[in-house]
Amino acid sequence: MTVPTRPTEPAPSADWADQAADTVVKVVDAVREKTTGPVLTAARAIVYGLIGFFAALVALILLVIALVRVLDVYLPGEVWSAYLLLGLLFSGGGLLVWRRRYAPEPV
Repeated sequence: MTVPTRPTEPAPSADWADQAADTVVKVVDAVREKTTGPVLTAARAIVYGLIGFFAALVALILLVIALVRVLDVYLPGEVWSAYLLLGLLFSGGGLLVWRRRYAPEPV
């Protein structure tokens, strides 16, 4: 005679507490990625942009100082001749940019 067997219960695939915790972690990660991800990217862009701007400003100042020193060596006269030449160049460039500006349209 055969012994009757009881139907077996399905084995739990995983503990429901672990599944709930994993779901909460996934939701929190998704929300964090959607909210703080763009903010961090924007903050990094602002910081690197400021650093680049100040580095370019320092390089421009050092370039002008080097130009004055080089022109002082090669131009006749005192240092005023180097200042005069660079002043004329910068003034001419400024006037050119000023001329090309767009005037506001009359209302």
